Amino acid sequence: MISFEELNHQNDKITELSNVLAYLIQDRAICDTRVTCELFFEYVDKVQQHLDIEDRELYQSLLMHNDSKVCNTAKMFLSGSGEIKRVFSQYLKRWCKHRELRIKDHKQFVKETAEMFELVLRRIEDEVEHLYPTVRAVNANWASA
Repeated sequence: MISFEELNHQNDKITELSNVLAYLIQDRAICDTRVTCELFFEYVDKVQQHLDIEDRELYQSLLMHNDSKVCNTAKMFLSGSGEIKRVFSQYLKRWCKHRELRIKDHKQFVKETAEMFELVLRRIEDEVEHLYPTVRAVNANWASA
């Protein structure tokens, strides 16, 4: 089972990448570089991996819990994960092809990317404030992690 330390490390890395990318993509010339593209897809991979790990490892015990508040928290986060994956997929179809950025409207790309970063960063904040404390409370063996 993944530790909270690793989940928090993933969140820190995702946050760091989004902050760096938000800065880099502002400049059209830098936006089109291979380095920016590699960082962008590292960000994409890390977000997808993080959500997949949570789907696999966090929700099952919460969904089976006898406390309806715990079950509802799990359902809310699981639903949110699905929605983020759906929105992320649409975003990637619009701006990427074969793991390369395809930016025709730079201003719109910057706007939609900032919205995507905000969506993911809000999710991370909610995980830290609501999901992880719930998981800790339910799974005593994680309490010391």
